[in-house]
Amino acid sequence: MLKNLGILFLTVLSTGFNAQKNKSSQIERPKLVVGLVVDQMRWDYLYRYYEKYQNDGFKRLLNQGYSLNNVHINYIPTYTAIGHTTIYTGSVPAMHGIAGNDWFDKSNGKNVYCTEDDTVKPVGTESPKVGNQSPRNLLSTTITDELRLATNFQAKVIGVSLKDRASILPAGHHPTGAYWFDDTTGNFITSSYYMEALPKWVNDFNSQKIPDELVKNGWNTLLPINQYTESSPDNSPWEGLLGSAKTPTFPYSNLAADYQAKKDNIRSTPFGNTLTLKIAEASIKGERLGADAITDFLAINLASTDYAGHKFGPNSIEVEDVYLRLDRDLAAFFKYLDQNIGKDQYTVFLSADHGGAHSEGFMEAHKMPTGFYGEDNKEFNKMLKDKFNVEKLISKITNNQVYLDDKLMSDNKLDADQVKQYLIDILNKDQSVLFAVDMKKAGSSSVPEPIKTRIVNGYNWQRSGDIQVIYHDSWLPTYSKTGTTHGSWNSYDSHIPLIFMGWGIKNGESNKDYNMTDIAPTLSALLHIQFPSGTIGNPITEVIGK
Repeated sequence: MLKNLGILFLTVLSTGFNAQKNKSSQIERPKLVVGLVVDQMRWDYLYRYYEKYQNDGFKRLLNQGYSLNNVHINYIPTYTAIGHTTIYTGSVPAMHGIAGNDWFDKSNGKNVYCTEDDTVKPVGTESPKVGNQSPRNLLSTTITDELRLATNFQAKVIGVSLKDRASILPAGHHPTGAYWFDDTTGNFITSSYYMEALPKWVNDFNSQKIPDELVKNGWNTLLPINQYTESSPDNSPWEGLLGSAKTPTFPYSNLAADYQAKKDNIRSTPFGNTLTLKIAEASIKGERLGADAITDFLAINLASTDYAGHKFGPNSIEVEDVYLRLDRDLAAFFKYLDQNIGKDQYTVFLSADHGGAHSEGFMEAHKMPTGFYGEDNKEFNKMLKDKFNVEKLISKITNNQVYLDDKLMSDNKLDADQVKQYLIDILNKDQSVLFAVDMKKAGSSSVPEPIKTRIVNGYNWQRSGDIQVIYHDSWLPTYSKTGTTHGSWNSYDSHIPLIFMGWGIKNGESNKDYNMTDIAPTLSALLHIQFPSGTIGNPITEVIGK
């Protein structure tokens, strides 16, 4: 009897050992990771239009996935290029180097666009302005880079977006490909940084002229217009105009002609998102993503939400319609993934690069605090000249940051700290300004959290300005007299959705505090690969259960 018990014990022990051995012999991973970054999507849009969403788009994410309800951007300024970079690096501008959509280079006195690269050539277009792009300005690795490194570059990585920066920066330094929309041709293109000629599948996709088909019937509301009760009346005075339209009102019957005249008009319509998801599907088929044992990654930016938000403002019927149509497009895309990758064989996350403020006119009409601020180099330079007897001490004001001319201050033996403090004192007397801060000294300033940390995180000493200006809540720059913009620390700009769904993801939701920088390490932990090089975030363990 004892002998039999001993044999049984050894058998169980051996079986457990072998099971453990087998478990460690092969790491389980999804076939495909899909990143969906919805441009300018505030967290509240998940619930603002909830009753009008169908079951298989946003609601599928919410019901089957894990939703984080309290995720914020932990830097300023909150712009597109930084948001995408931060999501995919788990880092902040101080380290990853993408300090804005563009910034001012003090060394040569020139503006720098975040992905501009004159060492490369356009591929698929004749336009250098559109095609001379690459990720060379990105100083940290991305989750997509790390997946490539972890698999000895066998994993395939594709980035797609209407925007160059929103395709290039998520795809990382050495992807299989990154593709963006060319307004001069209506085609998706790339640059010689990636390849010398477009793949056949991209040429085939372009040859179908899908944009022409999408806009041919114009743009009318998906639902009867009287059902858009979540939005302000059509033709509100704070809305901008689309194409040749004389008023911001449905239907936009001239959209087809407007697109032929200027192809960027598709960007501000829901059909820009439809087009993006169609090329995403084409990339899955063309590159055979998720077709073998090695995990692939598809980074998608849905940009029309941003263009529509900028043009019409977040309370417009136009923006609501863009989201309702995106909901249907997402449902169709998830069905495509189910059929071609396999249900529960892929992992998807949905987030946003930033939010958006209410329109100034909307806030004014509803007696909410708001206003416009100006950034006038000439006015401030005159004040500085009167004080220090030197002209043009300010080189540039951009990204809510003031760039001072270091060489000019040195040549005239001016104390830089004295100049900065004088200007800060002037700015802090302006009715639109909440705080003006010396960016080098932000960490020791009297500015309250979380603004202080966000200034520090957003300050890249090689690319950022000298003074950070924080404006009062809901104050917008004068160029946003219609529609809206973003860039601030406030919740309307910094509170973003984050939902994971699919392989390896638990079901549920959480109101715990997380940051945008936690997305990349969560994916890294799920995939059992190295964190991106500049990561400051942490895995969200409640999402992946470990």
